[in-house]
Amino acid sequence: MAITRWDPFRDVLTLQNRMNSLFQEFNRGQGDNDALTTAAFVPPVDIYEDEHKIVLKLEVPGLKESDLDIQLENNVLTIRGERKFEKEEKEENFHRIERRYGSFFRSFTIPNTVNPESVKAAYDAGVLRLELEKRAEAKPKQIKVEVGKSVEGGKKDVKPAA
Repeated sequence: MAITRWDPFRDVLTLQNRMNSLFQEFNRGQGDNDALTTAAFVPPVDIYEDEHKIVLKLEVPGLKESDLDIQLENNVLTIRGERKFEKEEKEENFHRIERRYGSFFRSFTIPNTVNPESVKAAYDAGVLRLELEKRAEAKPKQIKVEVGKSVEGGKKDVKPAA
């Protein structure tokens, strides 16, 4: 007799796969591709930081600069946009539509260390790059250590003669 390990999530995953296929079959039977082509998408984002700035990079290929709306208010950076499905006059016979279309909305809480007056945005090759400069007081400061001097008035420590 073989011993099989019980996986409590196996049944849930099977149910999820069946529900997904059910909805896909339902959408195919509708004959209206708008439900499939206008599904909202969430562009992926990379966020990194150095001592001078925080940088966000969003992948939003196929968008024009006019399709993007970027706002910074109350320490919340909001990026909105819309990728429209371009229907041509002639009838196309699509076999598969995997790219996502529709509007998107991303918001990020920005730390108080960011200077809201120095935000820069650039869009190139489908990547939106936002640079958020840090305030001067938030940047790390190098402190020089002087050897042989005391912190109290700059006097040298003198040992008493024995």
